[in-house]
Amino acid sequence: MGARNLIGINFCVFICGFLIYLTVDQFELLNFFGLHYFLSDASLPFQPITYMFVHGGFFHLALNMFALYVFGIPLEKLWGTKRFLLYYFVCGIGASLFYYLIYHSRTTDFPTMVGASGAIFGILTAFAMMFPDEKISVYFLFPIKAKYFVLMYGAIELFSGLANVSGDITAHYTHLGGMATGFIFLKVSSLLRE
Repeated sequence: MGARNLIGINFCVFICGFLIYLTVDQFELLNFFGLHYFLSDASLPFQPITYMFVHGGFFHLALNMFALYVFGIPLEKLWGTKRFLLYYFVCGIGASLFYYLIYHSRTTDFPTMVGASGAIFGILTAFAMMFPDEKISVYFLFPIKAKYFVLMYGAIELFSGLANVSGDITAHYTHLGGMATGFIFLKVSSLLRE
């Protein structure tokens, strides 16, 4: 199971979720599999994994899976499937820890978190570290090196998180958590190999 399998599983979960939505309230489904603050009544031990496979809508899913395809497959070819999957899940779980820390320090209202974005931002970080000079076309028009693209994306997430725009439900700090986890994981693993 590699990047393509993760994409397939995410789409299958979305389709199953849509079919279940016809008979069950969608929010009940997201609340069951989505990530909650670990001290809340809705928190369950499997949620730091399952939240990565449920998405709030098709656009959310499609963006994440497109990024996983574009940036994840080259990493899997470079590392092999086992290391790629380990990295993916470490980033996703690390992002969930940032969710706990940030929301615990900022608010008592803990929104349910869903989506693979934390793991995907870890994948973006790894791609920039492994292929720093690879050109990425922003909006298919402006080529920019991967290292600058990811730095720019991280800066946007940080600014968006600090701005804390009312009504913005995007988990910006969770994205940054995925990036930070990925960076630390790669640095530590490279030190261990020396």
